[in-house]
Amino acid sequence: MYIAAIKLLYFGVKLLKAHGAIYIGFALAKQVQVRPVNDHYFLVRHVMVCISKTNTRISYRIMMWQSYIKGFKSYLQLEKSQSENTVEAYLRDVIKLVNYLQSMGLNLNVDEIKLGHLEGFVKAINELGFDAQSQSRIISGLRAFYKYLLIEDVVQNNPTELLASPKQARKLPDTLSVEEINLLINSIDLSTPEGMRNRAMLEVLYSCGLRVSELVNLRISNLFLDLEVVKVIGKGDKERFVPIGSQAAKYIKLYREGVRVHVDIQKGEEDILFLNRRGKRLSRVYVFLVIKECAAAIGLQKVISPHTFRHSFATHLIEGGADLRAVQEMLGHASITTTEIYTHLDRDFLRSTIMQYHPRYK
Repeated sequence: MYIAAIKLLYFGVKLLKAHGAIYIGFALAKQVQVRPVNDHYFLVRHVMVCISKTNTRISYRIMMWQSYIKGFKSYLQLEKSQSENTVEAYLRDVIKLVNYLQSMGLNLNVDEIKLGHLEGFVKAINELGFDAQSQSRIISGLRAFYKYLLIEDVVQNNPTELLASPKQARKLPDTLSVEEINLLINSIDLSTPEGMRNRAMLEVLYSCGLRVSELVNLRISNLFLDLEVVKVIGKGDKERFVPIGSQAAKYIKLYREGVRVHVDIQKGEEDILFLNRRGKRLSRVYVFLVIKECAAAIGLQKVISPHTFRHSFATHLIEGGADLRAVQEMLGHASITTTEIYTHLDRDFLRSTIMQYHPRYK
């Protein structure tokens, strides 16, 4: 079905010149994001096969794009030490651009792309429903791609330098109260092996403020429970040490001694802390589902995710008077600006304080 749709894209562009028609296949670019890393070149390869039957020059250019994308992947993995998720996202960004160019009949090489082409691409993804944050992230991927091309002397000019990112509203992250966190965690049924594991998992998520990718890849060899710290491997394989609470340490111990020892662990997963019943590490999607089930169990109306626990972790620390730099270190933020958003969350406390003590508010 997917292949047929791509063929329809190619021949539809040739036969139907209406503005709406040329966007049919480009809309499928949004579906590329669910494809695994190893399949990223499937789309480019297939388009190349389709068009090579009619235009050898176009086929050669697509082949060159494929070569550049492959080199870009190696650059991200080997030289930049980017995480698998980041590599996958950046490759999708470049493929979205390739799809757009093909849908518009623009058979350009990387050194022929101008600022106007990229602005047209941004306009197109905006019309497809990508929000400002998603557009900015895609632009970041394209900038990284052209930085790589400059390093390799493939291009002499970088058309992304003057490409403006859309303005983003400073959106405050959704958080949970301490009471809501307790209700969610306590809703888990501890009578099942999965329940014991999930309790330990959520305790760690909130106690340490981890990203979901950090949680599912947490290693036993990085647990130093006697010292009450864990070593976390974050974005770009950066390491940081984060304190862990007594409750989280308690349920990790219960899970390891009462559940994990009975799991038939798959090869290569021996050091991974949280495993499914088949002995493999949990997926990020599974953690999302666990949290949604907990929310449904207590009748919570908020839309929450694993990242909500991370936001709540930071907010509760700031509200309790924690030093901003310490919170930045624990979250693994490269910039203090990212952490500063949590200082805006305590606005209700600030408002009540000024109303109580400022003479003009009495």
